[in-house]
Amino acid sequence: MGKLLIVNGSPRAPRSNSKKYIEIFLRYFKEDYEIYNVTENKHSVIYDKLKDYSRILFVFPLYADSLPASLMRFMAGVDSSKILPGTVMGVIINCGFLEPEQNNAALKIMEIFVNSVGGIWGTRLAIGSGEAILTTPFKFLVVRKIRKFAKAFKQNKPVCSYVTMPISKKMFLKASTVYWVNYGKKNRITKKQMDTMVIQEISKS
Repeated sequence: MGKLLIVNGSPRAPRSNSKKYIEIFLRYFKEDYEIYNVTENKHSVIYDKLKDYSRILFVFPLYADSLPASLMRFMAGVDSSKILPGTVMGVIINCGFLEPEQNNAALKIMEIFVNSVGGIWGTRLAIGSGEAILTTPFKFLVVRKIRKFAKAFKQNKPVCSYVTMPISKKMFLKASTVYWVNYGKKNRITKKQMDTMVIQEISKS
């Protein structure tokens, strides 16, 4: 089927949830692949190798209902002259919202990009509650979806699926508040500081 390029589009690529989703995907893909983190900023090297890949998988988080700027800079340098005709391109995107449909605008942007470079719009997976689901008892849901995604991706099936935690919005809001308050404590930031719109310099002492 040819070699796969996995593009981790997260600005926190080496320690991101996108990396974790890639690791789960690779449990089930088991074919030749290469991973490129856009944070490496070696885009020209990858552009020169794009014709070596028959498939490209983009994995990234939702940023302001769109794509991370670092990923968009990488995509800006890709055109039809750099890739194989008919390269299949898939997407795994995760967002912090409970509703995985929040990823739809970003999926549409990716579809436009794929069409513009002469690629084939392949398998897509939109993950809701992506910042938290891997640390909850609902992890099995996303693992199961990624397993099915990997199978469909191997078969070049252009299907789109969604997954999130099966809880109410009220419960999600309560749980996410606890998560972010505790996350703030790890970085010595209080809930009061997180609630304010005033940008403050955080002491490193």
